[in-house]
Amino acid sequence: MLQQYNPRNENIKIYVGDGLYSRADAKVSVFDSSVQGGDAVWEGLRVYEGGIFCLDRHLQRLIDSAKALRFAQIPTKEFVKQAIFQTLEANDMRSDTHIRLTLTRGEKITSGMDPRLNQVGCCLIVLAEWKPPVYDNDQGIRVITSSIARNSPLHLDSKIHHNNLLNNILAKIQANVAGVDAAVMLDAYGFVAELNDTNLFMTKGGRLFTPHADACLPGITRGLVLEIAKQLKTPVQEKNLSLTEFYTADEVFATGTMGELTIVKEIDGREIATDSQDRILPKITERFRQLNRELIESLPF
Repeated sequence: MLQQYNPRNENIKIYVGDGLYSRADAKVSVFDSSVQGGDAVWEGLRVYEGGIFCLDRHLQRLIDSAKALRFAQIPTKEFVKQAIFQTLEANDMRSDTHIRLTLTRGEKITSGMDPRLNQVGCCLIVLAEWKPPVYDNDQGIRVITSSIARNSPLHLDSKIHHNNLLNNILAKIQANVAGVDAAVMLDAYGFVAELNDTNLFMTKGGRLFTPHADACLPGITRGLVLEIAKQLKTPVQEKNLSLTEFYTADEVFATGTMGELTIVKEIDGREIATDSQDRILPKITERFRQLNRELIESLPF
């Protein structure tokens, strides 16, 4: 599924560094660390009627990631919130909006890898666009297994929500060539980690399972689904899961801020059965939507 250009985004205002700029003028320096080495962290935010979903959780992860990478002069949550709200107000956006929030290490005094060359502090980018969820949840998605393994913490810890996405992009290229929507990425031991862009869950015999968050990002929506399962008293377990277990699951679904909860209907040509008498996904989906409404109603806009 390829995201489409929306003409409404032609004249949007984008926050870069110190204020708002038109789409044509919103730029970073060629000396910015994001250009020099993908040295930045990011979050994807979803704006619903009246609020931003799990804003505080996203901002905490952004700041934690920046701290892990030892960024200097990290902006406060309040500063980032004000930049976000300023951007949304300038674009009159109150729903159906996706925000790409980026924090780079900032501009360097000369090109090079060394972070000591970054001497002016971070650069914040708030890119808000009119955009629907990336997947059609009613149709479901088809996926294949990628030959590209997900990074382990020994190489590049996925707990850092960094901008260096080549690992995931290579997997997505394989999915594109195969004519499917996304790619399953395995960990170093051959267990399922996640899709190239979202986390994965499966159900079997009335139980809910998801891979350990070792070689995958412990996503915010993933965390909410785990919380919801416990509220519904649905048995849930994080464990090593093989492809075979996913092939033979009763249900498989992906979770993410941009994709929400998305049914996976086929993996490597195997159709996922949906005729189980004890289906968990509909119950979780309804509770997720209810919780979504409760969360956004409690947020300032």
